[in-house]
Parts: sequence; C-alpha cells; structure tokens
Amino acid sequence: MLSLESISSPARKTLGKVAYSKIREEIITLNFKPGQMLSESEIGSVLGVSRTPIREAFLMLVQEGLLEILPQRGARVALISEKRYAENMFVRESLEISALKLVAKNWKSDDLRYKESEQKAVELIEKQQSAALKGDHIEFLQYDELFHSVFLELVENETLVTVVSQMKAHLNRVRYLEFNKPNHMENVVSEHQDIFNAITSNNEEKTEELLRRHFYKKEALPKVIKMFPDYFTD
Repeated sequence: MLSLESISSPARKTLGKVAYSKIREEIITLNFKPGQMLSESEIGSVLGVSRTPIREAFLMLVQEGLLEILPQRGARVALISEKRYAENMFVRESLEISALKLVAKNWKSDDLRYKESEQKAVELIEKQQSAALKGDHIEFLQYDELFHSVFLELVENETLVTVVSQMKAHLNRVRYLEFNKPNHMENVVSEHQDIFNAITSNNEEKTEELLRRHFYKKEALPKVIKMFPDYFTD
C-alpha cells in the first residue's frame, strides 16, 4: 500500500525525496508494474502531497531509469531493459566478489567486530528461512539485502556500498519475478549458508566460486522473460 508511514520524516528529507523513496519501492517490488502509467495527481492524493514533490520524484526516477515520460501521455514505469540488467549485474558481481573475497581473507573469528557480523548473518539466514516458509517475498528480499550488506560493510568503503545499492534497483525487479519459480527462496537460503561458511573459514577461492554461482544463472533471465514478456525490452 502506497503511503508515507514507512518513510523518513519530511523534516529530514524534502517531500520530493520522500515521495521518490516510496514510489521507487513500489516500482522495485512490482506493485507498480513495468509499463504501467502513473498519475501525478493520483499518487499525490494517496501520499497527501501536492503535485510538485511528485513531479520532483518522477524526475529522479527518470534519471535512474525506472520511469519514463511519454509525450502527450504522461509517466510510465520503465520496462525492464535486458541490456541494463546485464550491465548492472556485471558491475555488482565484479564489485561484490572482490569485496567479499577480501572479507574472507581478513576474517578473524576472535575479533569482536567479526563476531558481531557473524551473529547478524546467522540471524538473517534464520529470518530468511522463516520468510520463505511464509512465502513472504518482500520480507525475504529485505533480509537478503541485509545479509549481503553485513559483509560489504566490513570492507568500510562507502562508495562500494552506494554503487552496489544503486545497481540493485534494476536487478531486484527481476528478482521479484523470479519468486514465481518453484523452490527459489529455499535455494537462495542454502546458497547464503554456503557463502557464509566459506567466508568465515577464510576460503577466498570458495567464496568467489559460490558468489559467481549465486549471481550468475545463465538460464534464469530467459525463463523470467518467457513468463513475463510484456515487462521486458531490449
């Protein structure tokens, strides 16, 4: 449900940025579907703001490639670009594999900072398992994001974390579509457990091998496109 309740207070963010965050979330979680037309006035009414901040939010989403403006028609949720998906996946995979290999290399089980990260990762895997049993896709992906963030943050590179986060916007729309595949969530949980074991065992090579398998599934995208052809473009 589109609302401002779960977003930071407008006192700390402009209304446009608040609206941007919420509309972006609706697009990524597919509540606003690829190709769907969006009305400034309707969204403004739901969020309880004027059209000006909604227009500001739309412009930010256009710059991010999640929304497009059609002459004489208005704003439309951008179709998922196969090319952009491949580009973003390459960037995320390259950066995250390098980062998590470094974490595996430096992992110190007796270090308090690493102990805390280990505890967080274990808890997140358990929460993912619970979300999978409930069939809660949104909750599951939230815990998925946090699991990866636990290890990325150990690198202490804000630029890395920011870039990887930006890449995920386009990738996650495909991920939500993937939830329609049987046993998808259970498989992801199993992969996370294996990645966790490799990192905490200081096994750099295994970490890279598992992450490449985790990120790149050659047959995955064509299957999703076949299931939802109207959502995609070249």
